[in-house]
Amino acid sequence: MTKNEFNLQLNNHAGSLQSFALNFTKDVEDANDLVQDTMLKAVTYYSKFKEGTNLKGWLFTIMKNTFINNYRRLVKTNSLITQSEEISSSNLHYSATKNTSDSKFIIGDINKALATLQPEYYVPFIKYFEGYKYHEIAEILNIPIGTVKTRIHVARQILKKYLKTYSKDLLGAEVV
Repeated sequence: MTKNEFNLQLNNHAGSLQSFALNFTKDVEDANDLVQDTMLKAVTYYSKFKEGTNLKGWLFTIMKNTFINNYRRLVKTNSLITQSEEISSSNLHYSATKNTSDSKFIIGDINKALATLQPEYYVPFIKYFEGYKYHEIAEILNIPIGTVKTRIHVARQILKKYLKTYSKDLLGAEVV
């Protein structure tokens, strides 16, 4: 099977992959990401696919393993993050000692940087920062989702330039 034939068959299974992904994620955007990850892995590991075997089953196995690995990574990450109800007195002490007057200046600079954004960049950026998903912002503002992503990206670039003095932490390592 040529790579083009493989890609064609892969695209033919996109609908069933989407349905299968929704069973795992229960969220359309997460399902889209899972399908995209699965298809990327399938194309990347095209040479590992044995012609004559069940392509759909192979894709479903990739998807299932991808979902499980992502879930495990998420659980591990969440277990490392201290929840607000679980903060110990030693963590509070560390937090309190790090809460210096510099924080006031930093917050002030962040607010000034946000104020420099034009409304068409500010609103999508703030909505995204508040936790709205791209499609929700697009619906609220009645603009295409691509425009939302572009405006958020542009806002980030403007803020990075404005807040360049904070691009290095105390140890001199660049903050991403």
